[in-house]
Amino acid sequence: MTGPTTGKILTANRLIDGVSVWFSANSEWVEDIREGFVARHDDAVKALEAAGAQAQADNRVVDANLIDVIEGEEGLRAIRLRERIRAEGPAPKKPGQLEDIMYRYDEFDRDFVSARVAQFRDQVERRLSGEISEDAFKPLRLMNGVYLQLHAYMLRVAIPYGTLSSRQMRMLAHIARKYDRGYGHFTTRQNIQYNWPKLGEIPDILDDLAGVEMHAIQTSGNCIRNVTADHFAGAAADEVADPRPYAEILRQWSSLHPEFSFLPRKFKIAVTGADRDRAAIQVHDIGLQLKRNEEGEIGFAVWIGGGQGRTPMIAKKIKDFLPEAHLLSYITAIMRVYNLHGRRDNKYKARIKILVHETGTEELASQIEAEWAHLRESELRLPDADIARIGHYFAAPDLPARAEGWTELAAWKKSDAGFASWVARNVSPHRHPDYGMVTISLKPIGGIPGDASAEQMDAIADLAEQYSSDEIRVTHEQNLVLPHVALADLEPLYRALHAEGLATANSGLVTDIIACPGLDYCALANARSIPVAQEISERFGDQARQEEIGDLKIKISGCINACGHHHVGHIGILGVEKKGAELYQITLGGSADENTSIGEIVGRGFEPEKVTDAIETIVSTYLSGRSGTDEAFIDYYRRVGAAPFKEALYGDKAEAA
Repeated sequence: MTGPTTGKILTANRLIDGVSVWFSANSEWVEDIREGFVARHDDAVKALEAAGAQAQADNRVVDANLIDVIEGEEGLRAIRLRERIRAEGPAPKKPGQLEDIMYRYDEFDRDFVSARVAQFRDQVERRLSGEISEDAFKPLRLMNGVYLQLHAYMLRVAIPYGTLSSRQMRMLAHIARKYDRGYGHFTTRQNIQYNWPKLGEIPDILDDLAGVEMHAIQTSGNCIRNVTADHFAGAAADEVADPRPYAEILRQWSSLHPEFSFLPRKFKIAVTGADRDRAAIQVHDIGLQLKRNEEGEIGFAVWIGGGQGRTPMIAKKIKDFLPEAHLLSYITAIMRVYNLHGRRDNKYKARIKILVHETGTEELASQIEAEWAHLRESELRLPDADIARIGHYFAAPDLPARAEGWTELAAWKKSDAGFASWVARNVSPHRHPDYGMVTISLKPIGGIPGDASAEQMDAIADLAEQYSSDEIRVTHEQNLVLPHVALADLEPLYRALHAEGLATANSGLVTDIIACPGLDYCALANARSIPVAQEISERFGDQARQEEIGDLKIKISGCINACGHHHVGHIGILGVEKKGAELYQITLGGSADENTSIGEIVGRGFEPEKVTDAIETIVSTYLSGRSGTDEAFIDYYRRVGAAPFKEALYGDKAEAA
């Protein structure tokens, strides 16, 4: 298979009317980019530069410049987002179409992903034949989301900003059924992992994914990883604006960006659209919070230098209001400063959080501002029309009034306690009063957090199609969301979910545990996570007891890399290895919302068989000491500190782990 070719083309704006034009092979300025002349070698590029300078001198055009283009089977297109939009113009769509609620691949995306799959298929064949060594193959597979775990390869598939259609979910189910062992694992980066694919079949998986506009690019490596967003985006009542259009702009801009493909370390960006942070932006390399200024204009508060892992840190706010037009230019400035100064001699000190810490927030912000001064009025500036075009893909679905749901809901709750508990915990207010946002818990009592079977994924796809405008969201807490469900449909939806084992009423409760795969799968882990999560879930599985305890987030990691987000758990559990055995450190007081905090180690670690008892002691201490049922665990901890918990756990023998 021959992939698309790249080159440069000369573009400008016609002086007389400002229309975008491109320089053709006939030395004329044309309005269709597909008629432009593509330069593929240095001499031709220099000739185009000279032609642009002359046309400007003749006052025929303004702002003549060379841009990168790609030429595939369907013609010529610009590579950069801005220039693609500039060439194609705004394309408003009819309300209610699928294209309006989800970004759809364009020609460039399709050609690019298809070529990438073909390249990887060739690389896999050469690896299997012995033509390529493992040392040479490793960076190639990682670029395509393929890890070598303890027992098998693992493929991580990108789900940009956690948004899926039913068609895409069915494909994920198909892959689990055909190429894996019948399930997938949803991650804290809103992705999905398959733990048992065969190397020789992974190119086929990637081909199948490409058929539904998905891929595994930027799920590994020292690059900008999958951009995450609030899982209630576009539906939440408290939202300033939908963050997903901006996440999509960042995705397109960052996808294999030449300057940022080999960063000092992996790089994570999260975007939230509300004051209440449901995207954990303060523990990301860059966190963006949408807001409006006094004039009603949309912009971003910008945070940098957050992260977990070996050295957990809370991000620092470096800009209170960045106008939306400057999103790409300012993020580029941050990335350039980081790429220039980020440490490459020690991977444990390579994240931007270390650069912020060692350089100082004010000094680093000053360097970023200086770099931005050169970029803010460049081609990276986002015109309103460009933003609007991307925004069209995320237009809210047309939701008809369903006021009858209020009366029906009250009756259903009165007649079914299980349904009432599920509504109370798993249904959140929608911006439309007749609708709700439904969290589908992937944390059944005693189950593996984040896992879903192929059959469950198929069922969720059907239910999303029937009840939620064909939309599904993946949360960073390893659950799924149906964002647009009429209150009048909650009861039949609940029955359908219950039949599939998906109606656990525990969103935000003690059994809604985040856990990484741990030593059961991961080659980097020091200890198991899954069995610990299962045992705690079983201990606290009684519904009445969970509701008595209230909001309590437990998060478990099998190593210091903190993929289970233990640092920001109200109760965090970290598995470590000590003298050849598993030991678990417990932290208290972490949080990943708008009041982010890093948990503190409460004392020495616990053996595997003692962890659940320790959690029991912590919970009991909270219940006996709280001021009332309205004082949540995190609030109680912030009021009293660690002392009561240490005393309960260790008596007078408390000591550091």
